[in-house]
Amino acid sequence: MTGPIPNPGILDIAPYVGGEAHAPGADRLIRLASNEGALGPSPKAMEAYRNLTGELHRYPDGTAKALREAIGRRYGYDPARIVCGAGSDELLQLLAKCYAGPGTEVLYSRHGFLIYPIAAKSVGATAVAAPETNLKSDVDALLARVNERTRIVFIANPNNPTGSYLTARELTRLHAGLPEHVLLVIDAAYAEFVRTNDYSSGAELVESFPNVVMTRTFSKIYALGGLRLGWAYCSSNVADVLNRVRGPFNISSSAIAAGVAAMEDVEFVEKSRILNDENRNWFVEQVQALGLKVHPSVANFVLVDFSEQLGQKADPEAARQLLKSRGILVRQMSSYGLGNCLRISIGLREEMEQVVKGLADWVHG
Repeated sequence: MTGPIPNPGILDIAPYVGGEAHAPGADRLIRLASNEGALGPSPKAMEAYRNLTGELHRYPDGTAKALREAIGRRYGYDPARIVCGAGSDELLQLLAKCYAGPGTEVLYSRHGFLIYPIAAKSVGATAVAAPETNLKSDVDALLARVNERTRIVFIANPNNPTGSYLTARELTRLHAGLPEHVLLVIDAAYAEFVRTNDYSSGAELVESFPNVVMTRTFSKIYALGGLRLGWAYCSSNVADVLNRVRGPFNISSSAIAAGVAAMEDVEFVEKSRILNDENRNWFVEQVQALGLKVHPSVANFVLVDFSEQLGQKADPEAARQLLKSRGILVRQMSSYGLGNCLRISIGLREEMEQVVKGLADWVHG
């Protein structure tokens, strides 16, 4: 007997492996592998979390009403069209569960977030990757692969791990080329970091069309990754569908309380954004001065490319291991088809200085 047989597509999934969190032997860890907020959570969010310790025996509000209303106040969105999840990952996978399945296709950009093909295969759908141009989602390439089997198009904007983005105009053109039965899911996990005037998180499309969903997370600029908290803004019909299939208590009371406080602490978010801008710009200049290519990024990470300037010395894994030996953790990119690159989160200035020193020692060693 072979035991239970999993559904088709499950064994085709390469399990998601997050950024490393340990470096044996290191006296101090500098964790720059998971794009976590450099400043940590808002002090107000931490206080709200601590205040819930006496209520841990109580079930949370299954509708996350307080959090949805806080998000609605912050952005001017209808709380009834907001659905909260255990990280935006949960919502992305629920959307695949609800709108894709065997015989259908889920489309995404070649170097998009790994959860997209995982979500597709987990429901028996076929994951289709469209090629990119200069490490950026290509609207024409995506539209050329849409057919009668396509059910979902996942777009990370800005994209992880490349740091590139589609402009508001490009996003609108992508949507305009999709049939009405195709759901456009805009994963805007890093939207808060973007400063460019031509960017849109996709909220305007959500408000104008029933087949658009925007997802957001509290794991990045809000630095609440440990609480697993995200949200989606969508049409009333899509919200109704998601609320039918999500877990009845999928968000903990402590996550709701911390999320409300974090959403309302606008000053802290702006402080985090300014810090990211300054340290990213400084870091890019320093790394480029070492002869390494850094792909343009509008998020809180950069993609460092070892393939062009260093010839035979272009070995990002050797550089990563040198950094790791010093307690500096960055992300390898082979699983994204970018084996010549390392993704490095933007941390505090002192942390980025240590990364530069390590890379300099590797380049000149």
